[in-house]
Amino acid sequence: MKKFLKTMALAAVTLGSFASFGLTDQTVSAEGDKITVYMPSPAGLAEKIAEGFKTQSGKEVEVFQGTTGEILARLEAEKENPIADVVILASWSDGLAMKNDDKLASYELSNKDNAVENFIDEDNTLFGYSASAVGVIYNTELFESLEADWADLSTTEDYKDLLAIPDPEKSGAAKDFVSAYVTEKGWDDFEALANNGTIVPGANKATMEAVTTGEVGILVAGVDYNAYKAIDEGEPLAMYYPESGTVINPRPAMIMKDAPNPEGAQEFVEYLFSDEAQQMVADAYLIPGRADVKSEKRPNVDEIPTLNTDWAKMMEVASEAAARINELMA
Repeated sequence: MKKFLKTMALAAVTLGSFASFGLTDQTVSAEGDKITVYMPSPAGLAEKIAEGFKTQSGKEVEVFQGTTGEILARLEAEKENPIADVVILASWSDGLAMKNDDKLASYELSNKDNAVENFIDEDNTLFGYSASAVGVIYNTELFESLEADWADLSTTEDYKDLLAIPDPEKSGAAKDFVSAYVTEKGWDDFEALANNGTIVPGANKATMEAVTTGEVGILVAGVDYNAYKAIDEGEPLAMYYPESGTVINPRPAMIMKDAPNPEGAQEFVEYLFSDEAQQMVADAYLIPGRADVKSEKRPNVDEIPTLNTDWAKMMEVASEAAARINELMA
């Protein structure tokens, strides 16, 4: 019963968020040529992509934006009356789960050969048009410099009660990191992080605010594009990827099997891999999904140390692992 109520509460939140973008079930059914896209932050990128696609194709794009958790809850609430044509998540493992549930359509992307290796799955259902990674973000007014590895953060007394981690039930990037880490290394370090006073202030935005204001000094598994943007804006922050490695999270764009406008959905996914859209991705501090497009604002794929990522195993444990983080840090 408790799980059911939690799901319904999440659905109610996302329904309200959806309405705030001016989109309702009635407007979608009345204008079938529109493309309906669900996608995570950054907000400015969503707006630019929607406008760029409209300029190129003449077709409107209705966007619902939320965290990965909010998007998944919205999809669950709409399963009897599908609205989304394209869904983008910040978690590759959650995308794989949707694929396993037979919710995705296959499509042969015209320029798939330009995609970063492994950013498109073998069945052509997940299209990693961009990516982020997680690292350690710290407040430079509290710590002049920091190079601690993940395990060091959990055991060093100097960091006690100064640590935060994003809620992996809301943040897709944090969810993928947690599932990769426990698949490779087990739970000892997260249990030690809990004992060292780590808190969960909320999703990525709330945790960034906590470290920026100095409520905490160190953000564990913070999403990198948020940090690079904040640093460029003059916030007292720095970021690094721990030596033992992190997770690069391809952000899958997926065409829904029950999309009301499947042809428009295919056209939109093609646009995501266009020169124009990929430059928008790079300008938004994300990693482009095409190997021939590089970001000058942040490290690219070959500059980031990574953990082993067995996505099939990660998918199996991801939801349970995310829930356990909240239990440990409570």
